[in-house]
Amino acid sequence: MLYPDEYYASFKDIDLDHLKEMGIKAVIIDIDNTLVPWSDKFPDENAYLWINRLRNEGFKVCLISNNTKGRVEEFNKDLSCYVIWKARKPLKFAYKKAIRYFNCSAKNIAVIGDQIFTDILGGNRLGMYTILVDPISDNEFFWTKFVRRIEKKFRDRARRTKDEKNK
Repeated sequence: MLYPDEYYASFKDIDLDHLKEMGIKAVIIDIDNTLVPWSDKFPDENAYLWINRLRNEGFKVCLISNNTKGRVEEFNKDLSCYVIWKARKPLKFAYKKAIRYFNCSAKNIAVIGDQIFTDILGGNRLGMYTILVDPISDNEFFWTKFVRRIEKKFRDRARRTKDEKNK
């Protein structure tokens, strides 16, 4: 439950053709430290272009965050994605909400995030395809910094597995 199906250094490195080949039709994406640094209020050019690339490739998109409604809606203003705030990841309810919105099976949904104990665990609990990315910034909520120490061994294993697959 704590290991992702794939690992990438950045969301920009994710192979969208591979996701299509696997039958992925929709993508749930964490915001903070996955798309932009935790302290950024708006999407940068990379995040904006990548979200639009997902849509152009035919993927449905949902932004998900444990952050507040105000923060998530402000971030989403120019993206116009479906959003879920105060998701309480890794609890299932937000992921189930996304499944209903997407109107497809959990096995056809990828979850992309930078945290194992929220994003990856939440997606794995429902049988979604999970993709771990490195956090964009070290500037984080104090609790997240603490949890990063615990998740280090799981992240290191995900990296090693990726390296072994690429040999």
